[in-house]
Amino acid sequence: MSVFNSKVIVVTGGSDGIGKALVEQFLELGAKVATCGRNHDKLYQLQQTNVGKPLLIQATDVSNEQDCKNFIDSVIATYGTVDILINNAGISMRSLFADVELSALKKVMDINFWGTVYCTKFCLPHIAKNNGSIVAVSSIAGFRGLPGRTGYSASKFAVNGFMESLRTELLNTGVNVLWVCPGFTSSNIRNAALNKDGNAQGESPMDEGTMMSSTECATHIINTIEKRKRRLVLTFTGKRTVFMNNFFPALADKLVNKFFFKNGVLVK
Repeated sequence: MSVFNSKVIVVTGGSDGIGKALVEQFLELGAKVATCGRNHDKLYQLQQTNVGKPLLIQATDVSNEQDCKNFIDSVIATYGTVDILINNAGISMRSLFADVELSALKKVMDINFWGTVYCTKFCLPHIAKNNGSIVAVSSIAGFRGLPGRTGYSASKFAVNGFMESLRTELLNTGVNVLWVCPGFTSSNIRNAALNKDGNAQGESPMDEGTMMSSTECATHIINTIEKRKRRLVLTFTGKRTVFMNNFFPALADKLVNKFFFKNGVLVK
């Protein structure tokens, strides 16, 4: 029997990509799952493909504090507690800082950082009672600033710092705190990424076919949660990037610049 059987697991941003894969795999493992997202139609489709399974859905904008509270209140009203919170909801961006509207940067920070803070705040008392886990799906961009992603990198650096501080505060309480940093993963996040005006760019500049699938990424995350580890960095490229940035930062600057620019133009 899975260790997640009958556990109450909250996954934010569960209508697409990694979040959706997490929801589906946890349900297969016998967990009671609650998930949220901004697109009710996608959430409803997810629910319809899992009829008969314990899945709570709720349309939620995680950048809104009251929305987050209402969502977690619904989880408690339905399941009575929370064992594991996975802060997965997030949004990316693609624009040079010189061109971007400041409102776009704020939107990214509100969703990625404040969404993590709000949901964690409202879940923590319940998770603490259960010696459960708090997880954040962060990014390699939380270790290495990426060109064209100033707001995204800033938000993920903030998430990493928040989670590390929280882990240290809760070190002797029985609560495990884990942050996961995938490399490039095939998902909808680049299609939904904001452009310089704060609107969805609608297409990915990356070759999605060469990336780790959302399903594989979710499996790694679940295995790491079960082992109650501190941090997970995924993909060879992701691990190499973190290593290079730690020990050879000037070289990392040049390599990252070369990867994202061609003839001085942002291409990825």
